[in-house]
Amino acid sequence: MSEIIQYQIQQLVDNGQTVQITLMEDVQTEPVSQKQLMMEAINKKLDPELKDQILPFLEAILQAQPTIAIKSYAQTTITIAMPKRRYEKMGSPQVGQRLEINIKKL
Repeated sequence: MSEIIQYQIQQLVDNGQTVQITLMEDVQTEPVSQKQLMMEAINKKLDPELKDQILPFLEAILQAQPTIAIKSYAQTTITIAMPKRRYEKMGSPQVGQRLEINIKKL
């Protein structure tokens, strides 16, 4: 079974004859607010009656918490070294561009 994964170029090293590309798995993260994380933790710990009394106060206190991006797992990185000619045939992708890699066991 093959899995096609998109990777983003993080680093590009060109020494004239060979090109080394460092790729990182292109994972879309969902922005989550600090408030949302705290409210979820509180919802798990408190009984319903106490929660109904405390939540309005907590929402008022946590109103201005920042939004942060959370990554759910460690990303896979791949480093590929290839002849410069082959790199040019690929269209000479640059840092920040995305590549699709097909990984499968043969």
